[in-house]
Amino acid sequence: MTDLAGEKADRVRDKSLELLKYLLGSCHLRNFAVRLWDETLWEAEPGKPPRFTLIIRSPGALRRMLRHPDELSLGEAYIYDDIDVEGEIQDVFPLADHLFVTRHTLADLIRLRTQFLALPDDERRRDRERLAQLHGPVHSATRDRQAVSYHYNISNDFYRLWLDERMIYSCAYFKRPDDSLDTAQEQKLDYLCRKLRLQEGERLLDIGCGWGGLLLHAVRHYGVTAYGITLSQLQAELASERIRAAGLEGRCRVAVQDYRELDEKETYDKIVSVGMVEHVGKARLAEYFDKAWRLLRRGGVFLNHGIAVNSGQPFPKGPSFVDRYVFPDGELLPISTTIETAERCGFDLRDLENLREHYARTLEEWVRRLEAHHEEARAVAGEAIYRIWRLYMAGSAYNFRLGRLNLFQTVLVRCDRGRCCLPLTRDDWYA
Repeated sequence: MTDLAGEKADRVRDKSLELLKYLLGSCHLRNFAVRLWDETLWEAEPGKPPRFTLIIRSPGALRRMLRHPDELSLGEAYIYDDIDVEGEIQDVFPLADHLFVTRHTLADLIRLRTQFLALPDDERRRDRERLAQLHGPVHSATRDRQAVSYHYNISNDFYRLWLDERMIYSCAYFKRPDDSLDTAQEQKLDYLCRKLRLQEGERLLDIGCGWGGLLLHAVRHYGVTAYGITLSQLQAELASERIRAAGLEGRCRVAVQDYRELDEKETYDKIVSVGMVEHVGKARLAEYFDKAWRLLRRGGVFLNHGIAVNSGQPFPKGPSFVDRYVFPDGELLPISTTIETAERCGFDLRDLENLREHYARTLEEWVRRLEAHHEEARAVAGEAIYRIWRLYMAGSAYNFRLGRLNLFQTVLVRCDRGRCCLPLTRDDWYA
């Protein structure tokens, strides 16, 4: 019996290796290795140290991963420890792309099916408690609050482990190759303020203010009065604590509030929104810009900072890992859609800048910091959350590097009878 069991295990291992070599051997990426459940190692380029090693826990894990090879199934294989990645996780994504885009002949498909069915099916129950479960109409105020709470209410301590000291959860701005994350985030905050051309005594509204970093910077360094809104109770509580600690309660305030609930009788000189437009949705985009236009005084500036898809490089088809486990109901649109909608609502486009390389580097910094705090992250939020964020941020960095994703800062003005009330040049931004 022991010999027969051993022979069967050897056959399963050999079939698995044959299948992997067929599927992955033609990938242009060569600097990786695969380690099977019995410690068998296959190196794509023998003799050279791999940048990462893909670990497959069992034959059943391989079968589950390849049953429907799409973004969601591969992401779940990693979350639930069917597979693991040792080394540079960013380098895994070209391998995944290879699986998604490779086309097979009918003979190849028959061969693949035969090899696939030869693998044992040891289906195990997965605890999908982290899977987003939202209720109500998409992008209704109630459901949006559920979506934001799902993402941000994990734990302030979890985010504190890998964000900069101000806890800025958006693209940093790197002026030099050796800029630290803290330096780059401070530079980003100041860059936003200069693009807004904030002046002492002005009223600033921050839609989606996070933990209050931009509000505090604008009040301290530019003398404005600031109001920020977020849908996360945990974010609002920490932001309010920071405002009190800085002694700025009279000039700065944060509330849990939906942008649609803002009172239009309260107008602002400047409005900023950083990393929030991705949650609005195409169907609500006109409502979003119309609300901002009504809240802004004539001649005022609205700086909208958000991620956009590159319509020339579409994402792989299939269910989205990010939608199920990271940002439920998030919608990334082409920048052309965003600009057209803003203009239809009355805004005048004055500047558009793409900072995608900056976001790629920001995300890579976050991944490194998260990996360095693996044990603390697991203690605070659990292993599944650690894996979800490691995979999500590394994959996002890859897509920004590739150009599938862009990060646009859009400067919009509510003109006063055609006058935009801005300088003729951008020289003051860089002075």
